[in-house]
Amino acid sequence: MITVYSKNDCVQCKMTKRFLDQHQIPFKEINLDEQPEFIEHVKNLGFSAAPVIETKTESFSGFQPSKLKHLVSA
Repeated sequence: MITVYSKNDCVQCKMTKRFLDQHQIPFKEINLDEQPEFIEHVKNLGFSAAPVIETKTESFSGFQPSKLKHLVSA
């Protein structure tokens, strides 16, 4: 399962979610503005900016089409 940690009014978050939707990749969204209890988890992953994409094997931050395309082929 892919988890996307997002924030309100975040352009890169919207682009990431749109990419996943367009490629029919299921994901769980956790909005850090609405669920601030997850902020510490994101910081523990080593990130301070949204979006943060977490899978079973990796995590990365920002809208990164090359890494998202890898998820499509997986």
